[in-house]
Amino acid sequence: MSEKTEKTEPRLSVFKTYKLYVGGKFPRSESGRVYEVTDSKGNWLANAPRSSRKDARDAVVAARKAFGGWSGATAYNRGQVLYRVAEMLEGRREQFVREVAEAEGLSKAKASAVVDAAVDRWVWYAGWTDKIAQVVGGANPVAGPYFNLSSPEPTGVVAVLAPQDSSFLGLVSVLAPVIATGNTAVVVASAQAPLPALSLGEVLATSDVPGGVVNILSGGTAELGAPLAAHQDVNAIDLAGADAELAKELEVAAADNLKRVLRPQAVDYSATPGIDRMTAFLETKTVWHPTGALGASGSSY
Repeated sequence: MSEKTEKTEPRLSVFKTYKLYVGGKFPRSESGRVYEVTDSKGNWLANAPRSSRKDARDAVVAARKAFGGWSGATAYNRGQVLYRVAEMLEGRREQFVREVAEAEGLSKAKASAVVDAAVDRWVWYAGWTDKIAQVVGGANPVAGPYFNLSSPEPTGVVAVLAPQDSSFLGLVSVLAPVIATGNTAVVVASAQAPLPALSLGEVLATSDVPGGVVNILSGGTAELGAPLAAHQDVNAIDLAGADAELAKELEVAAADNLKRVLRPQAVDYSATPGIDRMTAFLETKTVWHPTGALGASGSSY
Protein backbone atom coordinates (compact mmCIF):
# COMPACT_ATOMS: atom_id res chain seq x y z
CA MET A 1 0.00 0.00 0.00
CA SER A 2 1.64 3.23 -1.07
CA GLU A 3 1.89 6.12 1.33
CA LYS A 4 -0.02 9.20 0.43
CA THR A 5 2.14 12.29 0.01
CA GLU A 6 0.78 15.32 1.75
CA LYS A 7 0.23 18.34 -0.41
CA THR A 8 1.58 21.56 1.03
CA GLU A 9 -0.36 24.69 0.33
CA PRO A 10 1.65 27.53 -1.23
CA ARG A 11 2.50 30.19 1.35
CA LEU A 12 1.68 33.81 0.91
CA SER A 13 4.69 36.11 0.83
CA VAL A 14 5.15 38.09 4.04
CA PHE A 15 6.24 41.55 2.96
CA LYS A 16 8.07 43.69 5.45
CA THR A 17 6.48 46.98 6.50
CA TYR A 18 9.22 49.58 6.82
CA LYS A 19 8.63 52.34 9.36
CA LEU A 20 10.40 55.41 10.66
CA TYR A 21 12.43 55.29 13.86
CA VAL A 22 11.64 58.27 16.11
CA GLY A 23 12.03 58.52 19.87
CA GLY A 24 12.72 54.80 20.21
CA LYS A 25 9.43 53.91 18.48
CA PHE A 26 8.44 52.92 14.96
CA PRO A 27 5.73 55.28 13.69
CA ARG A 28 4.42 55.53 10.18
CA SER A 29 4.74 58.95 8.63
CA GLU A 30 2.36 61.49 10.09
CA SER A 31 1.37 62.31 6.52
CA GLY A 32 0.32 58.74 5.72
CA ARG A 33 2.37 58.95 2.51
CA VAL A 34 4.64 56.23 1.13
CA TYR A 35 6.79 55.91 -1.97
CA GLU A 36 8.04 52.95 -3.94
CA VAL A 37 11.63 51.81 -3.44
CA THR A 38 13.14 49.84 -6.30
CA ASP A 39 16.41 47.99 -6.81
CA SER A 40 19.11 48.99 -9.28
CA LYS A 41 17.15 47.30 -12.10
CA GLY A 42 13.88 49.05 -11.31
CA ASN A 43 12.22 46.08 -9.58
CA TRP A 44 9.92 46.93 -6.66
CA LEU A 45 11.37 46.19 -3.22
CA ALA A 46 9.07 47.85 -0.70
CA ASN A 47 7.08 50.94 0.15
CA ALA A 48 8.94 53.36 2.39
CA PRO A 49 7.34 56.11 4.49
CA ARG A 50 7.59 59.58 2.95
CA SER A 51 8.28 61.70 6.00
CA SER A 52 6.78 65.16 6.38
CA ARG A 53 7.96 68.39 8.00
CA LYS A 54 5.92 67.35 11.07
CA ASP A 55 7.88 64.09 11.28
CA ALA A 56 11.11 66.11 11.15
CA ARG A 57 9.94 68.36 13.99
CA ASP A 58 8.89 65.34 16.06
CA ALA A 59 12.32 63.81 15.53
CA VAL A 60 14.02 67.00 16.74
CA VAL A 61 11.87 67.01 19.88
CA ALA A 62 12.84 63.39 20.57
CA ALA A 63 16.52 64.12 19.96
CA ARG A 64 16.49 67.11 22.30
CA LYS A 65 14.75 65.12 25.02
CA ALA A 66 17.41 62.39 24.79
CA PHE A 67 20.38 64.76 24.67
CA GLY A 68 20.77 65.33 28.40
CA GLY A 69 21.00 61.68 29.31
CA TRP A 70 23.19 60.67 26.37
CA SER A 71 25.66 63.57 26.66
CA GLY A 72 25.80 63.02 30.43
CA ALA A 73 26.65 59.34 30.14
CA THR A 74 30.26 58.38 30.62
CA ALA A 75 32.35 58.07 27.49
CA TYR A 76 33.10 54.47 28.43
CA ASN A 77 29.38 53.69 28.58
CA ARG A 78 28.78 55.25 25.16
CA GLY A 79 31.56 53.05 23.81
CA GLN A 80 29.87 49.96 25.22
CA VAL A 81 26.59 50.94 23.57
CA LEU A 82 28.23 51.50 20.17
CA TYR A 83 29.98 48.15 20.45
CA ARG A 84 26.62 46.55 21.20
CA VAL A 85 25.31 47.97 17.91
CA ALA A 86 28.15 46.16 16.13
CA GLU A 87 27.26 42.92 17.94
CA MET A 88 23.60 43.13 16.91
CA LEU A 89 24.50 43.99 13.31
CA GLU A 90 26.76 40.96 13.17
CA GLY A 91 23.82 38.79 14.19
CA ARG A 92 21.65 40.20 11.39
CA ARG A 93 24.43 40.28 8.85
CA GLU A 94 22.66 38.26 6.13
CA GLN A 95 19.65 40.59 6.14
CA PHE A 96 21.83 43.64 5.62
CA VAL A 97 23.92 41.94 2.95
CA ARG A 98 20.72 41.28 1.00
CA GLU A 99 19.35 44.79 1.50
CA VAL A 100 22.63 46.48 0.55
CA ALA A 101 23.04 44.27 -2.52
CA GLU A 102 19.53 45.16 -3.71
CA ALA A 103 19.84 48.85 -2.85
CA GLU A 104 23.20 49.45 -4.51
CA GLY A 105 23.23 46.81 -7.24
CA LEU A 106 26.19 44.97 -5.74
CA SER A 107 27.14 41.32 -5.91
CA LYS A 108 26.73 39.33 -2.71
CA ALA A 109 30.49 39.31 -2.17
CA LYS A 110 30.77 43.09 -2.52
CA ALA A 111 27.71 43.67 -0.34
CA SER A 112 29.22 41.38 2.31
CA ALA A 113 32.38 43.47 2.29
CA VAL A 114 30.32 46.66 2.71
CA VAL A 115 28.38 45.25 5.66
CA ASP A 116 31.56 43.94 7.31
CA ALA A 117 33.11 47.38 6.94
CA ALA A 118 30.04 49.00 8.49
CA VAL A 119 30.19 46.65 11.49
CA ASP A 120 33.90 47.38 11.87
CA ARG A 121 33.16 51.12 11.66
CA TRP A 122 30.89 50.89 14.73
CA VAL A 123 33.68 49.10 16.60
CA TRP A 124 36.21 51.73 15.50
CA TYR A 125 34.12 54.63 16.81
CA ALA A 126 33.26 52.68 19.97
CA GLY A 127 36.97 52.68 20.74
CA TRP A 128 37.22 56.45 20.30
CA THR A 129 34.50 57.49 22.75
CA ASP A 130 36.83 57.68 25.77
CA LYS A 131 39.92 58.82 23.84
CA ILE A 132 38.80 61.82 21.79
CA ALA A 133 38.94 64.12 24.83
CA GLN A 134 42.63 63.37 25.34
CA VAL A 135 43.40 64.03 21.67
CA VAL A 136 41.60 67.36 21.25
CA GLY A 137 41.63 68.59 24.87
CA GLY A 138 44.38 69.30 27.36
CA ALA A 139 46.20 71.88 29.44
CA ASN A 140 47.10 75.19 27.75
CA PRO A 141 50.18 77.27 28.63
CA VAL A 142 49.14 80.74 29.85
CA ALA A 143 50.98 83.80 31.17
CA GLY A 144 49.82 83.77 34.78
CA PRO A 145 49.40 81.60 37.87
CA TYR A 146 46.49 79.63 36.43
CA PHE A 147 45.57 76.22 35.19
CA ASN A 148 43.94 76.60 31.79
CA LEU A 149 42.17 73.40 30.73
CA SER A 150 40.24 72.77 27.52
CA SER A 151 37.85 69.85 27.10
CA PRO A 152 35.46 68.93 24.27
CA GLU A 153 31.71 68.82 24.75
CA PRO A 154 28.95 67.70 22.34
CA THR A 155 27.26 70.36 20.25
CA GLY A 156 23.70 69.09 20.78
CA VAL A 157 21.15 67.94 18.21
CA VAL A 158 22.72 67.20 14.82
CA ALA A 159 20.75 66.78 11.60
CA VAL A 160 22.46 64.32 9.25
CA LEU A 161 21.66 64.05 5.55
CA ALA A 162 22.99 60.57 4.82
CA PRO A 163 25.00 59.92 1.62
CA GLN A 164 22.82 59.03 -1.36
CA ASP A 165 25.03 56.43 -3.03
CA SER A 166 26.39 54.61 0.03
CA SER A 167 23.16 53.58 1.71
CA PHE A 168 24.70 51.68 4.62
CA LEU A 169 28.46 52.12 5.03
CA GLY A 170 28.17 55.83 4.25
CA LEU A 171 25.24 56.12 6.63
CA VAL A 172 27.17 54.49 9.48
CA SER A 173 30.24 56.59 8.68
CA VAL A 174 28.34 59.86 9.18
CA LEU A 175 26.08 58.72 12.05
CA ALA A 176 28.48 56.88 14.37
CA PRO A 177 30.86 59.83 14.97
CA VAL A 178 27.92 62.10 15.83
CA ILE A 179 26.62 59.91 18.64
CA ALA A 180 30.07 58.67 19.74
CA THR A 181 30.85 62.17 20.98
CA GLY A 182 27.59 62.57 22.90
CA ASN A 183 25.38 64.31 20.35
CA THR A 184 21.93 63.11 19.35
CA ALA A 185 20.96 62.75 15.70
CA VAL A 186 18.10 63.19 13.26
CA VAL A 187 19.04 61.23 10.14
CA VAL A 188 17.52 61.63 6.69
CA ALA A 189 18.20 58.34 4.91
CA SER A 190 19.24 58.03 1.27
CA ALA A 191 16.14 58.91 -0.73
CA GLN A 192 16.69 56.24 -3.39
CA ALA A 193 17.86 53.49 -1.01
CA PRO A 194 16.38 54.02 2.46
CA LEU A 195 15.74 50.39 3.43
CA PRO A 196 19.13 49.60 5.05
CA ALA A 197 18.79 52.77 7.14
CA LEU A 198 15.26 51.90 8.26
CA SER A 199 16.42 48.39 9.18
CA LEU A 200 19.27 49.93 11.16
CA GLY A 201 16.61 51.55 13.34
CA GLU A 202 15.47 48.05 14.34
CA VAL A 203 19.03 47.22 15.37
CA LEU A 204 19.44 50.43 17.36
CA ALA A 205 16.20 49.72 19.23
CA THR A 206 17.69 46.47 20.57
CA SER A 207 21.23 47.72 21.16
CA ASP A 208 20.91 49.71 24.41
CA VAL A 209 20.84 52.98 22.46
CA PRO A 210 18.37 55.16 24.42
CA GLY A 211 15.26 56.17 22.52
CA GLY A 212 15.67 59.52 20.78
CA VAL A 213 19.46 59.39 20.52
CA VAL A 214 19.10 58.38 16.86
CA ASN A 215 15.99 59.18 14.82
CA ILE A 216 15.73 57.94 11.24
CA LEU A 217 13.49 59.48 8.58
CA SER A 218 12.97 58.46 4.96
CA GLY A 219 11.69 60.59 2.13
CA GLY A 220 12.83 63.53 0.06
CA THR A 221 16.19 64.92 1.08
CA ALA A 222 15.30 68.49 0.09
CA GLU A 223 11.82 68.27 1.64
CA LEU A 224 13.23 67.17 5.02
CA GLY A 225 16.52 69.03 4.86
CA ALA A 226 14.85 72.45 4.62
CA PRO A 227 12.92 72.35 7.94
CA LEU A 228 15.87 70.76 9.72
CA ALA A 229 18.32 73.40 8.47
CA ALA A 230 15.95 76.18 9.58
CA HIS A 231 14.96 74.56 12.89
CA GLN A 232 15.97 76.72 15.85
CA ASP A 233 16.56 73.70 18.12
CA VAL A 234 18.97 71.95 15.75
CA ASN A 235 22.56 72.84 16.62
CA ALA A 236 24.42 71.44 13.63
CA ILE A 237 23.86 69.83 10.24
CA ASP A 238 25.90 67.43 8.13
CA LEU A 239 25.16 67.99 4.43
CA ALA A 240 26.80 64.78 3.19
CA GLY A 241 23.74 63.71 1.19
CA ALA A 242 22.95 67.08 -0.41
CA ASP A 243 23.99 68.11 -3.91
CA ALA A 244 25.79 71.42 -4.42
CA GLU A 245 22.66 73.49 -5.07
CA LEU A 246 20.70 72.08 -2.13
CA ALA A 247 23.72 72.36 0.16
CA LYS A 248 23.99 76.07 -0.58
CA GLU A 249 20.31 76.64 0.22
CA LEU A 250 20.51 74.68 3.45
CA GLU A 251 23.69 76.42 4.54
CA VAL A 252 21.96 79.78 4.17
CA ALA A 253 19.00 78.54 6.22
CA ALA A 254 21.34 77.11 8.87
CA ALA A 255 22.97 80.49 9.39
CA ASP A 256 19.83 81.82 11.06
CA ASN A 257 20.77 80.30 14.43
CA LEU A 258 24.48 79.89 13.70
CA LYS A 259 24.39 76.12 13.25
CA ARG A 260 27.62 74.28 12.76
CA VAL A 261 27.64 73.11 9.12
CA LEU A 262 29.68 70.27 7.66
CA ARG A 263 29.72 70.83 3.91
CA PRO A 264 29.45 67.91 1.45
CA GLN A 265 32.76 66.56 0.27
CA ALA A 266 34.13 63.63 -1.71
CA VAL A 267 34.73 60.80 0.77
CA ASP A 268 35.97 57.24 0.33
CA TYR A 269 33.82 55.56 2.97
CA SER A 270 35.77 52.30 2.63
CA ALA A 271 38.92 53.99 3.95
CA THR A 272 39.70 54.20 7.65
CA PRO A 273 38.21 57.50 8.84
CA GLY A 274 40.05 60.16 10.74
CA ILE A 275 38.61 62.15 13.61
CA ASP A 276 37.28 65.03 11.49
CA ARG A 277 33.64 63.98 11.74
CA MET A 278 33.90 63.72 15.51
CA THR A 279 35.56 67.08 16.01
CA ALA A 280 33.14 68.77 13.57
CA PHE A 281 30.37 68.50 16.15
CA LEU A 282 32.28 69.22 19.35
CA GLU A 283 32.47 72.48 21.26
CA THR A 284 35.51 73.33 23.37
CA LYS A 285 35.00 74.39 26.98
CA THR A 286 37.96 76.13 28.61
CA VAL A 287 38.27 76.51 32.38
CA TRP A 288 40.64 78.81 34.26
CA HIS A 289 41.65 77.98 37.83
CA PRO A 290 44.28 79.56 40.12
CA THR A 291 47.36 77.42 40.63
CA GLY A 292 47.74 78.56 44.23
CA ALA A 293 50.91 80.62 43.72
CA LEU A 294 51.15 83.54 46.15
CA GLY A 295 53.08 86.70 45.42
CA ALA A 296 56.30 87.29 43.50
CA SER A 297 58.27 84.85 45.65
CA GLY A 298 56.46 81.96 44.04
CA SER A 299 55.42 80.40 47.34
CA SER A 300 52.27 78.34 47.23
CA TYR A 301 49.83 76.59 49.50
